[in-house]
Amino acid sequence: MRIGIIHNNEADSLRVFRDLKPLLKKKGGIEIVERDPELVISIGGDGTLLSAFHRYSHQLDRIRFLGVHTGHLGFYTDWRDYELPELVDSLCNDNKNSVNYPLLDVIVNFSDGKSQHFLALNESTIRKGTRTMVCDVYIKDELFERFRGDGLAMSTPTGSTAHNKSVGGAVVHPSINAMQLAEIASLNNRVFRTLGSPSILGPDDWVKIKVKSAGQHLVTIDQLDISGQDIASIQYRIATEKIQFAAYRHMHFWRRVKEAFIRED
Repeated sequence: MRIGIIHNNEADSLRVFRDLKPLLKKKGGIEIVERDPELVISIGGDGTLLSAFHRYSHQLDRIRFLGVHTGHLGFYTDWRDYELPELVDSLCNDNKNSVNYPLLDVIVNFSDGKSQHFLALNESTIRKGTRTMVCDVYIKDELFERFRGDGLAMSTPTGSTAHNKSVGGAVVHPSINAMQLAEIASLNNRVFRTLGSPSILGPDDWVKIKVKSAGQHLVTIDQLDISGQDIASIQYRIATEKIQFAAYRHMHFWRRVKEAFIRED
């Protein structure tokens, strides 16, 4: 098995990386590589796994991911830093099973006619600094509403527990092939009206956000930022690609939710 390892630079993550490498090398049939891995091990938190995802997003059809967390429990990390021998034993008895999660397909169009294409594992947002953003929201090329407010967030089911939840969005199980559009501090009064609640869209839907307010806007795709260019519109749909997580002992989604938001230590 060809294994790639991505880690952050925190002391605990570096320690796990140093401990994991010799354990893997002792096992026959395992090769640690940077290019064309079959399995990518992320050491750190959810942010580290997001970085690993974007690094290998062009190879999703032949790569599985696995997370080792060295801090707080994450939504994408199944193994603890003290479980490395058990992890390596699982790799040596690999059954090739995986759990697939939906992704967000994002196209950012600029005023000069150029565009950029991205995949998002968590979410994408558009905002306009400290001023009100104005944009038209189209669903399947039909004008749905004119939005005024701080911004909009489009999330995947796994990303529904991130920014989306903090702005009042629903938590969506990742077995549902959907995306969610949530408003960030919308203006609603006698003059300006929006739906005012999150919208969950299916696999046959697409959303286009056409910017109407002047000035610079900021677009995020997971931890990536796009700014300093005139953004004309953004188009969202559920991606045909999916991320694959190695299913050695993939944690139940609702258990992750409980651990993150409900359980008291």
